[in-house]
Amino acid sequence: MQTKRQQQQAVTQLCIQCGLYLLRHGAESALVDEFSSRLGLALGMDNVESSIVSNAIALTTIKDGQYLTLMRKNRDYDINMHMVTKVQHIVILAEHSLLDYEGVATRFAQIRPLRYPKWLVTLMVGLSCACFCKLNKGDWDGSVITFFASTIAMYVRQLLMLFNPHINFCITAFIATTMSGLLLLHPAFSNTPTIAMAASVLLLVPGLPLINGVADIFKGYINIGLARWVSASLLSLATCVGVIMAFLIWELREWG
Repeated sequence: MQTKRQQQQAVTQLCIQCGLYLLRHGAESALVDEFSSRLGLALGMDNVESSIVSNAIALTTIKDGQYLTLMRKNRDYDINMHMVTKVQHIVILAEHSLLDYEGVATRFAQIRPLRYPKWLVTLMVGLSCACFCKLNKGDWDGSVITFFASTIAMYVRQLLMLFNPHINFCITAFIATTMSGLLLLHPAFSNTPTIAMAASVLLLVPGLPLINGVADIFKGYINIGLARWVSASLLSLATCVGVIMAFLIWELREWG
C-alpha cells in the first residue's frame, strides 16, 4: 500500500511538471491540460484532473479511490516550442509503454531549451522586418532602413532582457522608431515610404500570447485566457508609448 502511494505521488509530480514545462514555454491551456492528463493515464492513474491559472497549476491524480493533489507556482519563461515538442514526445513514449515513470523523470531532467545564438536571432529578426517592409509597398531604401533599425532594436531588447518586459518593450520601440524615423528625415530618403517605421517595431508584436489568450477563452479557459490577453495588451501599450515618445521628441514624419 505504501509503495502504491509513493508511486502515485511520483506520477503526480511528473504530471504537474509536464504541465509546468508546457505552460512556461508558450503552450495553450488546452494542450497543458491534455498532455498532463495523458501522462498520468499512461503511467497507470485512473484519472487526472487539473486546474490552470496564470501563475499556478493544481493537479489531482486518482488511483484505486485514492486522491492526491499538488499545486505548483508557475513562472513565465521565454516562448520555446522546442521544449513543448520535447515534452509531447516524452508523453507519447510513455503512452506506448516505452518509458515508465522513472524513465519519464530521467527524460524530464535531461531536456534543455534549444537556444539559437543571439547574433543569429538578431540578424534574422532584422531580415524578417525588412522583408515585411518590402512586402507592404516599401522600396529597397525603406527595407535597408528597417533592417538596420530593427537589428539594433533587437540587440537592445536582448540586452534589457533582465528588466521588466514592459520597460524593455517601451525602450526598444523608442529606439527602433527613432533610428528609422531620423533616417527618413534625411534628404536622401525623403521619398521613402514611412512603412519602414512601422516595420521596424514588428519584432515587438506579442503574437503568440495574443493567439493563446484568444484560444484559451474560446476553449473555456477564461481566467488564464484573459490574463494572457491583458498581458499581451500591456506589452502592446508599452510599445505604443515608446513609438509616441519618439514621434514627440524628434518630430518625425507622419506614420502612414
